[in-house]
Amino acid sequence: MRILYINHYAGSPWHGMEFRPYYLARKWLEAGHDVRILAASFSHVRNVNVEAGRSIVEEEIDGVRYYWCRTPKYDGNGIGRFINILVFLFGVFRFYFHTRKDWRPDVVIASSTYPLDMLPAAYIAKRSRAELVYEVHDLWPLTQIELWGMSRWHPFIMLLQWAEDFAYSRADAVVSMLPCAKDYMVTRGMEPSKFVTIPNGIVLDDWNSGRTPIPAEHSRKLADLRANGYFIVGYAGSHGHANALDVVLSAAFILRKERVAFVFVGDGTEKSALVERAINEELENVHFLPSMQKTAIPNFLEDCNCLIIAWKNISMYRFGISPNKLFDYMMAGKAIVESTGAGNAPVRQADCGLTVEPENPAAIAEAVRTLKAMSAGERERLGANGRAYVLEHHEYGVLAKQFLDILRTPPANARVETEAVQ
Repeated sequence: MRILYINHYAGSPWHGMEFRPYYLARKWLEAGHDVRILAASFSHVRNVNVEAGRSIVEEEIDGVRYYWCRTPKYDGNGIGRFINILVFLFGVFRFYFHTRKDWRPDVVIASSTYPLDMLPAAYIAKRSRAELVYEVHDLWPLTQIELWGMSRWHPFIMLLQWAEDFAYSRADAVVSMLPCAKDYMVTRGMEPSKFVTIPNGIVLDDWNSGRTPIPAEHSRKLADLRANGYFIVGYAGSHGHANALDVVLSAAFILRKERVAFVFVGDGTEKSALVERAINEELENVHFLPSMQKTAIPNFLEDCNCLIIAWKNISMYRFGISPNKLFDYMMAGKAIVESTGAGNAPVRQADCGLTVEPENPAAIAEAVRTLKAMSAGERERLGANGRAYVLEHHEYGVLAKQFLDILRTPPANARVETEAVQ
């Protein structure tokens, strides 16, 4: 089967986020399919962007063929990002006219944050007689309306709403990373039978091989805390507003006189403010460490006593969450404190820790106390539950097969034979 995966922000282990297209494509390649990823040369979520000297640049990464559409750089969420989106959309059409004589997809997947990419995707699918899949990361424009306070009658919001409704009506299948979004999508015109949830996941190779040691600074800090009898609560990931680390700091303040240490690894827009607050409040039980290589994260997580993930009390989370770092936490086999009001609660579902309401420092502190009071065996049981759950439901080999199972398109060779008969 020939699969065209359109994802504006697609990355790789060398470029950084987003990783999902790369991992799914690798699994599809192993299954014998021909996969091509179409992405923008510049993305704000990548660590390393592509210097595209031509309108379309082809690159092979671990057998996966990437096509980078040259797009302008931008900062923030203003007009520069909108221009970047428009240039990419034109680039998708350019890719089709560039490759149509030599390669025609059997499946076209539109997989970006915004729904506008379904317009060129639908055109390509129709011209190629391919199956069309809409993969939903976030609900635009509802996110802009509910979180950013934008009017439903803003021209950009109206354009996004038209594109979203078009996507649900035209797609042959709708793959959602948000497990509780089906009812909303139906109100926007999707047939219920089109909906399937395929969440984010983990890559076994990151855990079974290719690991790197955690940096010396991190190793020394963890060793010192253990030597002094601290119960270590770990966090690895972005330090942004949505991560609710300010609430976790408030929980650390409650526990400041107990043998509990919070260790935060990573960077983000809120990190400097969090560090300043910890200094001002003399939170000696809070330790901020630099980010580390992705391949070192498993070792760090396994060196903690428990792990924590928190979310703001945001209405959009009613549609569910699928956070990559939580699945890494589960793979580490550690008990987890989850603070969330989302439509789903993965930690509760997996029985791998404690789930408390969002933005409640006292509840977080009490959950940490409860885990600390447990025996090591009890915490290990919770950790084992999480690892078993993520292997069954979130390993990328499993997810890639689920994705293929929804595709009704026959293999490429069968299609050629059918067309020859006709």
